[in-house]
Amino acid sequence: RSLGWMSDTATPLLERAAAAPPTIILDCDPGHDDAIAIVVAARHTNLLGIATVAGNAPLDRTTRNAIIVRDMLGIDVPVHSGAERPLVAEPKHAGHIHGESGLDGADLPEPSGPADGIDAVGYIIETCRSTEGVWLVPVGPLTNIALALRSAPDLARRVAGISLMGGGSFGNRTAVAEFNIWADPEAAAAVFAYGGPLVMSGLDLTHQFQATPERIESIRVLPGRLAATFADLFVFFSRTYVGRHDSLRGAPVHDPCAVLALSHPRLFGLREAHVTVETAGVHTRGMTVIDNRRLLERSAPNCTITESVDADAGFEIITESIAHFSR
Repeated sequence: RSLGWMSDTATPLLERAAAAPPTIILDCDPGHDDAIAIVVAARHTNLLGIATVAGNAPLDRTTRNAIIVRDMLGIDVPVHSGAERPLVAEPKHAGHIHGESGLDGADLPEPSGPADGIDAVGYIIETCRSTEGVWLVPVGPLTNIALALRSAPDLARRVAGISLMGGGSFGNRTAVAEFNIWADPEAAAAVFAYGGPLVMSGLDLTHQFQATPERIESIRVLPGRLAATFADLFVFFSRTYVGRHDSLRGAPVHDPCAVLALSHPRLFGLREAHVTVETAGVHTRGMTVIDNRRLLERSAPNCTITESVDADAGFEIITESIAHFSR
């Protein structure tokens, strides 16, 4: 199913990515919605590896969580831990949303072992140099990606593009700043200025993609332990959101949108715009400034923005992905 339209310039870019399963490195900070992004990526992309970054929880916990999810899926994908703090700012986490572990709400197994490497930036650089057509899919703070681009400027020309979750026209950590951008604005500014194909799935989009009670139940009734575990995770995640918002029926499941934009682009309505990141404002630090002017001299687009989604069809893909691995 499709919303039936995509911007003329975005259509070829994303349909080429989805012509075959896109080849990606998922950079994440698990996090409940990051865990779902891993499941969808494992099912519907050529997932080369998982890089972790501090964000929703400190690095040791996000790395542990990525390994646990990898193990539960039974996939042979390396996990490399990366930046434990932002480029400039002090570390900030989101225990009030994800719990102190980063994945509160379910009885999770112990990880099978340590991370496969502790230099995610080096892993990203080496993999993108040795493999053609890699999409970077960061769904946490953008520290690892910014460090890789700074350390290896040739990456800007070598990667197929970057599809990120972050930003939007409103915020969740301040009135205008979304967590992933707010956590490391300097890194985000570097990524938005890198010059290659860029897809942004921000809060305007992800708040349309909620884990409602009905959608959680559709996962709970699936056979297998994995489905029950993810249903429990969704319940915890949704409670923290619903209790803190005026009108949500479930948690916005942010991070899979950055994967689905590549694997299932026809789910989305898209548009092109110029987006920059505010790094200095007293009240606006971490804001993604989207140029919506109608002036002819407006800045040239540097970003494809996902702004609407067929949420029912998207959750069917999430449910099918969980069912595929649940046993």
